Amino acid sequence: MILTTHFCLSVLLGLRNVFLLHGSDLHLDVKKSVVLDKKTDFFWKYNITNYVGKISYYKEAILFDSYEGRAEVFGQNFSLVLKNVKHSDCGDYAAVVVGGQEQSIAEYKVIVQDPVSRAELTVDHLSSSSDSCNLTVTCSTLEFNISSIFRCDAQNCLQVEEKSLNQDTIFCNHSNKVSWKANKKVIKPCLDMLFSFCEKSVCFPVLQVQMGSLSVW
Repeated sequence: MILTTHFCLSVLLGLRNVFLLHGSDLHLDVKKSVVLDKKTDFFWKYNITNYVGKISYYKEAILFDSYEGRAEVFGQNFSLVLKNVKHSDCGDYAAVVVGGQEQSIAEYKVIVQDPVSRAELTVDHLSSSSDSCNLTVTCSTLEFNISSIFRCDAQNCLQVEEKSLNQDTIFCNHSNKVSWKANKKVIKPCLDMLFSFCEKSVCFPVLQVQMGSLSVW
């Protein structure tokens, strides 16, 4: 059983999504063959109207003012490197050949994300009887908090919603497209104390948190 939340982004036709950790370097390649003549130039564009750099017929690479010192374009393969990306660098990047008209060669949607916050995991004993105990398991981050209650006997544990589980360790994972943090707890000793005759491994869940809206699997 997995409790998870999802960060959803619309995928526009023709654009390839690229996810980057804030502060890392962006590398964009051109997969198609590019042939220039004396009347055509190659450009990397940002959000349609802004030009990052260009490459001429003679493979001379030129960066425009706002990108000097933080970007590179390479005449050998027409690739682009943008250094130390920030959230303001998010957007659409296009490689185009411009002559009598503009021809699109490659298109990317760049999404810059921060590292996720630490995943905290807590297990609280709610109540117990002669043959069972109830536990509350909570996986929390700075943004989200997911909890579930489990009823355990000498053989296994069952989520209150009646979903069976199959591990004796609880994992709390917090991730997005660019980073991952985790925490875990082994709960079997708690059950051994309540049920000393239990020899079978007790079952517990994986709780997973990702950026976005909450859903339960």
